[in-house]
Amino acid sequence: MNDRFTAIASEARERWEAARAGGREQINLCLDTSSLARGGAETLAALRDAISAKGLNADVTTTGSWGFCWLEPTLSVRSAAGTRTVLYHSVTPDRVEEFVQTVLVEAGELPELALGVVEGAPSDQIAPLEDHPYMRGQIRRLMANCGQIDPENIDHALANGAYEGFVQALDMEAEAIIELMLESGLGGRGGGGFPAGRKWDFLRNATADPRYLVCNADEGDPGAWVNRILMEGDPHLIIEGMLISALATHAVEGYIYIRHEYPLAIERMNIAVEQARERGLLGEDILGSGKTFDLVVFTGAGSYVCGEETGLINSIDGYRGMPRIRPPFPAQAGLWNLPTNVNNVETYANAPLVLRHGAEGWSSVSTDEAKGTKMFTISGAVNQAGCIEIPFGLSVRDLLETYGGGTPGGVALKGYQPGGPLSGVLPAEEADLPLTLGPYRERGMFLGSGGIVFFDETTSVVDLCTYFLGFAEDESCGRCTTCFQGTQRAVEILRRIANGGGRETDLGKLEDLIQTMIWSNCLHGQFAPTTVKLALRYFREEFEILIREKRDPTRSLPGMITYEITSPGDPALAEAAAICPTEAIVDEGARHGIVDELCIRCGACAEVAPNAVTVRDRFV
Repeated sequence: MNDRFTAIASEARERWEAARAGGREQINLCLDTSSLARGGAETLAALRDAISAKGLNADVTTTGSWGFCWLEPTLSVRSAAGTRTVLYHSVTPDRVEEFVQTVLVEAGELPELALGVVEGAPSDQIAPLEDHPYMRGQIRRLMANCGQIDPENIDHALANGAYEGFVQALDMEAEAIIELMLESGLGGRGGGGFPAGRKWDFLRNATADPRYLVCNADEGDPGAWVNRILMEGDPHLIIEGMLISALATHAVEGYIYIRHEYPLAIERMNIAVEQARERGLLGEDILGSGKTFDLVVFTGAGSYVCGEETGLINSIDGYRGMPRIRPPFPAQAGLWNLPTNVNNVETYANAPLVLRHGAEGWSSVSTDEAKGTKMFTISGAVNQAGCIEIPFGLSVRDLLETYGGGTPGGVALKGYQPGGPLSGVLPAEEADLPLTLGPYRERGMFLGSGGIVFFDETTSVVDLCTYFLGFAEDESCGRCTTCFQGTQRAVEILRRIANGGGRETDLGKLEDLIQTMIWSNCLHGQFAPTTVKLALRYFREEFEILIREKRDPTRSLPGMITYEITSPGDPALAEAAAICPTEAIVDEGARHGIVDELCIRCGACAEVAPNAVTVRDRFV
């Protein structure tokens, strides 16, 4: 072990242990994007005010996410004696006073808000966290520190194993590091699954210098926030992975490209880079090894096509974010036309774990062809939107039932979308597919970076296709006519169908567009119509009903339905009229009516007055 690192890690561990043994209660509040959206910052302020006002012997710090995104803000309380830690959920600002009084002042418990005991003895009312249904089956390696350390404090990371894998790699030849990655079976976690070691070897064998690394953190798929969880919860794991890759490829500088919609991730990655540099883990002569590698956190401008590696490289180069025509590939001509390797956040973050656990130990958790664990985010028509880490191979149905908590209201599952807007949709009948790469490739799609979006029988597939094709149209870089005109024409057809103007020839036109767009210059255009392609394969009948019968089976398309008041004297209509955003509900004396020209079909009135407002087919 490197002597400098041993000293740095020992000092960090001493500070970490001293803080935990300081005789003060420790409250660790998750403060990530999901928590902030549910009032996490207000909870933090209220906690600090209440603890100060009551003169309590307690410290409040912040952490990343445990993955219980639908239950934020979460926080853990560690006893002053350091013998017991309990994780609580939904500690919103209005519950802080009750929480502080019960848990901190009276040294009691709030079982209705408890998720489980993280360390120490469980009680009759609070079971171990590992027994929580959401935690069963998870193997947390990438997420091991998420929720447990302060991501803005490098001492916490070092005390929990950060940079140990990198220090091991310092004593290895570049070829040996690459061989270890190949032996482990670590594949790219952005959806392609290409062996990371093989990709690193391309850069190692490049003939020009200097060489660069890029971390693709431009996570733009709707319903995917895997990378954000890691950047906000354990940024040093990503830095360490890039350092290991730099040793294997002889790269001297790296860029972490983060979409600007992730301000907290940008802030925390910048803090982590600066802290690593201060400790001698980045820069020149790292830990006295003679190795040089530094990092720049680069903020993207929000272009979806910058998720494609050459579009991302163009963006860093200062050009418009447009994918390049390949070859040459980045390993030959990337940043500034010099050799470059691009991997996504989760791929780099796995590299330190391969060093720590060994190739066999890292890969043994998965019996699937794809090795190691994979992070997934679950959203859409689910009761529990969150983030998990599991081995490859679990079925989509089990993912929904075990971790997603099923569909809201028990409405039947209609289908799901893996892999983002360029991947496509599958019906509920395909929900027994395993979460691994092969089955999706066979269906002309891909698993993607880990975002799984579910939809139930209340969702119109045409509406879903319109949304994702509209997204692809908006995000097209505009270079090739095949893509930007192809997506425009497809969206026009879908919108016409959704508004009752569908024609018998429309499905044939959509299929012609699908065949034409495969000749687009890059994957964005080539895969943009995949959602429509698979929707026509699995949900064709729904399209035909809309076109031939002018009827929407889901009664959810605004252009295909009207709202009618069938119980004009219902007292709930007064409230419905008050919340109508366009004042379409009018009081006609003792009765209420709806002005159809003003109605935008938002459905608010039907939710407030379900016994008085009826949804009708517009053309039937």
